[in-house]
Amino acid sequence: MSDTPDLGPPPERIAVDVDQVRRLVAGQFPHWADLPVERVENGGWDNWTFHLGSRMSVRLPSALEYTEAVDKEHRWLPVFAPRLPLPISTPLAKGRSGEGYPYSWSIYQWLDGETARVDRIADPVRFALDLAEFIASLQGVDTADGPRPGLHNWYRGATLRTYDGAANRGLTALDGRIDVDLASEIWKCALDARWDGVERWFHGDIAQGNLLLNGGQLAAVIDFGTCGVGDPSCDLAVAWMLLTGDGRRAFRERLSVDDATWARGRGWALWKTLVTYANALDDGEAATASSRRILGEIFSEYTDGDKSVGGVGGLGVVGPP
Repeated sequence: MSDTPDLGPPPERIAVDVDQVRRLVAGQFPHWADLPVERVENGGWDNWTFHLGSRMSVRLPSALEYTEAVDKEHRWLPVFAPRLPLPISTPLAKGRSGEGYPYSWSIYQWLDGETARVDRIADPVRFALDLAEFIASLQGVDTADGPRPGLHNWYRGATLRTYDGAANRGLTALDGRIDVDLASEIWKCALDARWDGVERWFHGDIAQGNLLLNGGQLAAVIDFGTCGVGDPSCDLAVAWMLLTGDGRRAFRERLSVDDATWARGRGWALWKTLVTYANALDDGEAATASSRRILGEIFSEYTDGDKSVGGVGGLGVVGPP
C-alpha cells in the first residue's frame, strides 16, 4: 500500500427514500414489515439512516465506497460489545440489494441519546475520562485478523501524509483567515512525529455526531464504519474538537499518550478542521464558528500560551474578512 494513496473527490451518493426502505424491510424481514419507517435527520454522510419502529434503525450505504463497512461491522461489533464499557450500536440483521437499492445494508439496535456538543456536556472532565476509558478498552481488544487501513476506512490508522494534499489545500483557502504559518508548523510537527508501529484498534471517527449523551454524560458510541487496526492516534482528534483544556489533560493522562502520538492526534484534528472550515467558507460566519473554535483550541494548546501568535485572543484565528 502506498503511503500517500490518491483518495480522489468525495464519492457520488445515491438517494434512498422511505418507501424504498419499507419495501426492502417488508421483502427481506417480513416480521418487521408492520413497523413504521422514518428518515433520521442528520443521519450521517456515509449512510442513509432511518428509524424502524422505536428500537431499531436501518442504515444503507450512500455510495459504493462505503459498502465495505457493512461486513466489517457485522464481523466486529459483536466482538467489541462485551469488551467495552459503553453501549455500541449492534447489528441485528444484514439485508441484500433489492427494490432499486444496489448494496448490502443493515438493521441495528437503536440507541437513545442526544449527540455530544460542548454546551451539552455536564462535567467536561468526567466526560473526557469516560471517553478515554472507552478508547483504552477498544485498544485492548485483540488485533488478530483486524482490518488494516485502506479504502474501507479512508486510511484511518495509516500515515497522516495520506491527507497532506487536502491539508495544504485547506491552508491555501484559509490564508488571511487563520495564522497559516502556525497551522503549517503544527501540521509539519504531526507529519514528523513517528509511530512506534504497535497496532491497536481504533474507532476512526470519535466525533460529536458519534458520541451520545444522556443527562449530559457519555452514554453510547455509534458508527464504527471507519474502525480498523493500526496507528490509534486518529482517535485523539476529539481532544481538541470537543474537550476542554482540563478535559484534554485528563484524557491524555488516562491514555498515557506520549508526545509523538499526541502530535499526530493533533494533526488529525487540524486536518479535519482545515478541510471543514475551507468547505464552509461560502456558507457564512455561523457555519465556520465551530471550526474557528477548534482551531483556537489547537493553536493555544500547541503554543501553551508562551508565544504571541496574533489573531483573536492571541490564538491565531483571524476575524472574517
